Amino acid sequence: MGHGCRYRKHESHASADDETVGTGNRFDDGGSGTRRQPDMSGDPLSLTVGVATDVGRVRDHNEDTAMAHGTVFVVADGMGGHAAGEVASRIAADTMRELADRPQPRAEDVMSQLELANQRILASAARHPEQAGMGTTVAGLAVVTSGESDRWAVFNVGDSRVYRYLDGVLTLMTVDHSHVRELLETGAITEAEMAWHPLRNVITRSLGTKPMGVPDIWVFAPCPGERFLICSDGLSNELPADQIRDLIEANLTAQAAADALVRAAVMAGGRDNVTAVVVGLGRGRVDSDADTNTDTSADTGTASK
Repeated sequence: MGHGCRYRKHESHASADDETVGTGNRFDDGGSGTRRQPDMSGDPLSLTVGVATDVGRVRDHNEDTAMAHGTVFVVADGMGGHAAGEVASRIAADTMRELADRPQPRAEDVMSQLELANQRILASAARHPEQAGMGTTVAGLAVVTSGESDRWAVFNVGDSRVYRYLDGVLTLMTVDHSHVRELLETGAITEAEMAWHPLRNVITRSLGTKPMGVPDIWVFAPCPGERFLICSDGLSNELPADQIRDLIEANLTAQAAADALVRAAVMAGGRDNVTAVVVGLGRGRVDSDADTNTDTSADTGTASK
């Protein structure tokens, strides 16, 4: 079944005629677990969700925000002094949360909410001088309508990531908007050098900038049995891909996987805040309708976290 599932990647700078357009905050609306799932393929499907976050071993407060509400899942990694990063990531998560309350949202609605989040962050900073310069990355997963069918939409701005696990294979679905990624693509550094490069924390797109960095959005069909990991770079910078895969595979529930991933990243160094949202798609009766809320720079600009 898994090998028959395919997906296409679309960047957000598509034409209007295309299908896709281009904090330690853990909010709980009823607990993680199994929840209501739209009919993606004509057969009963269910979502399982787990959320975990940790301040890490170095930072004195957590500026990550994780949000899981309905069929929208987000991780935002804030930046800015005086806890302003926590404010920015919370604004981003709260704004994306509104997407879950729309009937049959489309990929362009995801883009609109990201733009709205950017506007709200800028407006908050304008009202509160102590928040000047705050911003946030955002990465997430949402169910959107494409034609007559429900599809996954994966999106990101900055270097927070979305991974997909299926049939023993872990795939990185997003592309980091970071200075070291650009250096890698030009051949200036190797992949091994990325983790220790002095500019590894400099991102090239974020929310909280004018103009906003262009988000990337990918839309594809769901496949029962798949799992997604949405995480801040505090996790992906500490754990290699094979360890992430093994931890997702070894833990039967989404919550156990999220807890194990965050714990492993903290044990590996915990140099930054660490946040994970794990979403699993499976078949079977839905036992509850629970929601769990836990909570980048212009194309030519950069920001440091």
